[in-house]
Amino acid sequence: MKFPFRDSPNTAVITCAHVLEEDNPIMYITHDEDDGMWQFLCGGLHTEEDARVVSLYEMFACDRSVAEVANMPLGFVAERSEPDTAWIIRRRR
Repeated sequence: MKFPFRDSPNTAVITCAHVLEEDNPIMYITHDEDDGMWQFLCGGLHTEEDARVVSLYEMFACDRSVAEVANMPLGFVAERSEPDTAWIIRRRR
């Protein structure tokens, strides 16, 4: 599958240790309106110590289903209830 994001594959993104080190599925994605930053999270509770910075390509390689949100506008979030269900995209409140 071709890399689907408009951002460069080496764009820095935020993820959590639960996804990166514990292999928890990505369940919540944000595309922040203020700085354009992407966040790929497990959907659980986090502390600052849980934060990790990796490349956008690493998140795409980790879970190819994130390609479905590649065109998500700034200020929106995507979430799903189970790892194999469709992403639900909405404006961030």
